[in-house]
Amino acid sequence: MLFDTHVHLNAEQFNDDVEEVIARAKDAGVERMVVVGFDEKTINRALELVEAYEFLYAAVGWHPVDAIDMTDKHLEWLEELSAHPKVVALGEMGLDYHWDKSPKDIQKEVFIKQIHLAKKVNLPIIIHNREADQDIVDILEAEGAKDVGGIMHCFGGSVEIADRCLAMNFYISLGGPVTFKNAKRPKEVAKHVPIEKLLIETDCPYLAPHPNRGKRNEPGYVKLVAEEIADLRGISYEELAQHTTRNANELFRLTNE
Repeated sequence: MLFDTHVHLNAEQFNDDVEEVIARAKDAGVERMVVVGFDEKTINRALELVEAYEFLYAAVGWHPVDAIDMTDKHLEWLEELSAHPKVVALGEMGLDYHWDKSPKDIQKEVFIKQIHLAKKVNLPIIIHNREADQDIVDILEAEGAKDVGGIMHCFGGSVEIADRCLAMNFYISLGGPVTFKNAKRPKEVAKHVPIEKLLIETDCPYLAPHPNRGKRNEPGYVKLVAEEIADLRGISYEELAQHTTRNANELFRLTNE
């Protein structure tokens, strides 16, 4: 059985057929998923979904691209939501230097506030990192994020950056890009990370794995990610699935049923 640790079933791309998408995921062997909310609209939709489906869980946070829109009221709201029985993590949060909607200093401020909140409510964090490797790890180290740990979501960094994250009690999560023919770094990381610290995800509807690259991604495709990593590591698909599911359940403090 598989655990997709990062889905956006709350995205508009799934408005018309979310039930069918979830059914296909179950058919593919996906037993649990975390629906990630990153602003007011997507958080509310994530909560609707996890209250409707027993095997769905939520993460709530504020995306760095929209950091400029986050208010103190939003931070208080995230703290309230952290007590929800199906909220298992805070995030996604982090830094995104690809888009320029939110200035870097505001992104860093909002990121640090959310790390402090996570430490206060004792929940792991889910990190979004785009073109900001050095600043991400420097902030995580400086703010003591190792106290809560979490996930480096859709990790695209080097083995060296992965090691710094592993030293802070973070799991490395790989998605569709690890299946791309030219994805040298994700493939290196897939072989390097201790299996006890490895997670899988889709980030659907984005980053669909080969051979569906460029199409709408969905959680059932996490099986393709698992198969690729198992092949890279020279282990069976079943062993990879067992380890990554156990890792996710331990991180999110869910029972291994």
